[in-house]
This record gives sequence, C-alpha cells and structure tokens, in this order.
Amino acid sequence: MMMKRHLTALMILALAGCSADEKYMEAGEPVSEARLDEAPTASAAPVEEAEYSGQAVSASPQEGLAQAEPMPVARKADAKPKSMFYSFDDSLVDGEMAQPPAGPTTTGFTDYGVNPNTKTVEDRFSTFAIDVDTASYTLARRSINDGYKPTPSGVRVEEFVNFFKYDYPSPDNGAFGVHMEGAPSPFSTEKDTYVVRVGVQGKHVTMEDRKPVHLVFLVDVSGSMNRPDKLGLAKESLALLTNNLRSEDTVAIATYASGVKKVLPPTSVSQRSKILASLDGLQAGGGTGMSNGMELAYEMAMQTHKSGHVSRVIVVSDGDANIGPMSHEQILSRIQHYVDEGITLSTIGFGMGNYKDTMMEQLANKGNGNNFYIDGMKEAKRIFQEQLEGTLQVIAKDVKIQVEFEPETVPEFRLIGYENRKLAHEDFRRDEVDAGEIGAGHTVTALYEIKLNRKAGGKLATVRVRHKQPEGYKAEEQAFELYSRDLRTRVGDASRDFQFAVAVAGFAEILRESPYAKNLSLALVEEIASPNVGNREDRKEFMALLKKMKRL
Repeated sequence: MMMKRHLTALMILALAGCSADEKYMEAGEPVSEARLDEAPTASAAPVEEAEYSGQAVSASPQEGLAQAEPMPVARKADAKPKSMFYSFDDSLVDGEMAQPPAGPTTTGFTDYGVNPNTKTVEDRFSTFAIDVDTASYTLARRSINDGYKPTPSGVRVEEFVNFFKYDYPSPDNGAFGVHMEGAPSPFSTEKDTYVVRVGVQGKHVTMEDRKPVHLVFLVDVSGSMNRPDKLGLAKESLALLTNNLRSEDTVAIATYASGVKKVLPPTSVSQRSKILASLDGLQAGGGTGMSNGMELAYEMAMQTHKSGHVSRVIVVSDGDANIGPMSHEQILSRIQHYVDEGITLSTIGFGMGNYKDTMMEQLANKGNGNNFYIDGMKEAKRIFQEQLEGTLQVIAKDVKIQVEFEPETVPEFRLIGYENRKLAHEDFRRDEVDAGEIGAGHTVTALYEIKLNRKAGGKLATVRVRHKQPEGYKAEEQAFELYSRDLRTRVGDASRDFQFAVAVAGFAEILRESPYAKNLSLALVEEIASPNVGNREDRKEFMALLKKMKRL
C-alpha cells in the first residue's frame, strides 16, 4: 500500500504538478484506518468493473491561499474511533477540530466580482436565481480553524448568510412566504442608506410525509482522497445519512478513480448492514476520472427513477478531476439528459490542498441540486440529520427572484452577494431558463443596500418569486410589496434575525475584501452580532470564528 501511494504521488507530480496532498503522501506519512473492534465482519458486495476509462491530461494548480503561519491546532491524544469507519472525532478542543492543519492550498476558486450600485432610473430590476448552498461558509470556517485567512475569491456572501437558520413564518399557502424589513446600513456612513432583507421561507414537509428517496453515492476514491479528513470523513458522513433513511428508500454506490466501478447496485435500506459494509470497504488510489463516474452514477439512478419519488446522485469528492473531460461544462454536457429527466445532483466536498470549489459549486448548480462542504462530523449531522428533509426533498425548482424598485423612492440599490447567480431580466418569465432549487423547510435570505428618498415615501419595491413544481414545467408566480413603513430607524430596532444576518454579511464582505467594506471592521460586526446570538450553537460558533479571525 505504501509503495502504491508513492507511485501515485509520482504519477501526479509528472502529470499535474505537486499539490499539497501529494506532498503529504510523498513524505510517507501514514493514514490511519482505525476501526472499532466490534465492527461488522460482513464483506462488501462484489465489485463489478464498468467499461469506462479515462485519458490522462495535464492540469495546472490554481492560485492558492496566502501562506500565513498556521495557528497551533490542539489535538486529542486519546481520541477513539466511534464507528467502523475512519476515526474522525467531531469534538472540538478550544473550538478547533483535532486534525492536521490544511496548509497552503491550490483550492480552485473563481472571482465573480462584487455587485455595484445601480441607479434605478437606468435599471430598476434585480433578477437572480436562489438556492441554499453553504459550502463557501464551511470552507472559510475550515481555513480559519486551521489558522489561515480564507481566500477572498472563495467567499460568497449569500452562502455565509444562508448557512444560518432564521425564524421566518411558514407560508399560509403556496410553496413560499416572503418576509421583508430594513434598517440603516452599517456598510455606509452616508445618510438615508439602508439595508433591506428579503427572506424566503419554503413550506415544510414532515419526514413521515416525504416521498421515497433513491440515492446513488458517487464516491471519489482517487489517491488525493486518501486522508482521514477526505475519504475517511466521507464514509462516516454517508453512513450517517444511510442510518437516517427509511426502509422504502434505496442506496446504490459507485466509485471513480482512474476507472469506475459499480460497488453496490440499488439496495433497499432494509439491508442497511450491506450498504454500510460496502461503504466501509472503499479504499483510495489512482487518478480522478470524474466524468465517466458521473455517467455511470446517472445510469444507476435511472434504474430506480420513478415519478413522484426523489432520485438524486450525491457526489463525494475533493473536486479534483484530472482524467478525461475536466470542466464542469464538459462533465454536465455528457449527463444533461439525465438532469432533464428529474434526477438531481448534490455535491459534497471534503478536504483541502487540491479542493476545486468552482467545479463542485457549478456541478450542483447545473445539476439542479445543492453544494455543501463537510469539515467535520458536526457539519455532516447538520446536513444529513438535522436538515435532512430539506437536503433530500425538493419542493420547488427553477426558483427565481425579481425585485422591482421604485425609482421615486429608491434612487440606488445593490444586491449583496449572488454575483454568480444573476439572471437577465427577460429570463425571469422564460420558463425554459434554469435556476435554483429549494428543499422543504429551507430559508433563503437576500440583502440589498439601498439609497432612500425620504420625501417620496410609500412603496419601495415589489418582490416577485417564480418557481415550478418539482416535476412541473409551467411556473407559478407570487408577488410581495415593501413599503417605507417596513423600515426601522435604528439597526437595534430591527429583528434579531435581521441584525445577525447583516453582521454575517458584513463579515463576508470583509473577508472577500469588498470595496463596500471600507466602513466595516470585525469589531463592528461583533458589536452587531453579539446581542443576537442567544442559545443557538451555530451563532455561538460564528462568534468564535470572528474572534479567531481578529487574531489573524
């Protein structure tokens, strides 16, 4: 195994340059595969070779993080494995995970820029697709916990804001309810500048009422995944998901590296031990032929695809595709017809070093699914246990928002975030144009900074939400109105959720070095957020991250 790992490292060095992970392997540092003594002895299902192969091409590492000195990471000397999978303890020591620091990376981010101020006399519309991706926040959290400043281009404000749960009332009818309020902006020192929040609440679906789910786990087992915080953590996360499924659900498993394999055909969750044993048997080694793996996974998904059921491919990877078609456009072009059939795609990212954020985010975007990043079992529990209804059950697809501002009352506006989700205004009612998907019970928040003409008063904006049913083709539309009476005179007079969301957005603006953050400081963000934390663990963790960032 050690010799194989050295050979893999040398091959990657020759083809694509040495990434942080390959250096890790080249050094010969062992990767622990600790398992419980009482682990089941059932063997994994027979492996079936699929007739796919990839052609190696070279890849150049992208610009990585600034090489700051890492903060010390506390370790637990007596940490013990909790399952038959790799030991990856989700407990924290002084707020940090017990794991090696990530170090400088070649993480593939894309800089989408920052939305500018728009004069409403020139363009009074703001149109964008919404979704509930949160990978950007957890990637930044991982970097800060490891002692590094997050890469500015990897910070997507909306994914920071939407990581947190907000208490919007459930809709009385329809798929969504929209809730709006505003208060003076902390981003600007100019008079009559306000932040407006547009909060969207999706209808809830109880786990008892949810539809049967058919999942295909597509697991990257290439050499770059051979670390406890990658394949080890991925196996534990997928085991957690499996344990939260019901007997009428099914799971299939496929893997990809230099080639692809069918590890487990669609199997009822009533045979849970067989699924878990198949996960436990996964081992890493070889190149990364993601494209062929995607095609195989979708073919397997078609075997159980039924009208009225949920069919989803879950890609588990560090996103590093170095064999065959590598871009997300090339990969999606090969499986677009499966997406059109209604099979959704979730991408779950793991590890640092050679993580390809753009690849994973855009695959989920084009695959009508969601993009998450898991940096520990705590995050796995959030996605696959606490928020499972929203992770699995789509209540609306191609969800678009269009805000029409009144030029007489709002002379200028800017959308804070969603730079890579913008749509042409004319595409709002073009139902063939793809947009975002929303899961059951999900909340989506968008923030605007606006200039207010106090003399005019009255209506400020009309918010329209357009969506299709999960299996529908004709869109429905709802409209909501914002008035000057919905604005508060002080930030402190707004709801706690509003204040906290504004603080999180300010934090993200600072991290991505936004030109609109010049009046912000981490101290001001802390001042706004602190009174609105309450007993929520995710908000307490945010405050801890904020303090660590101040030290950096």
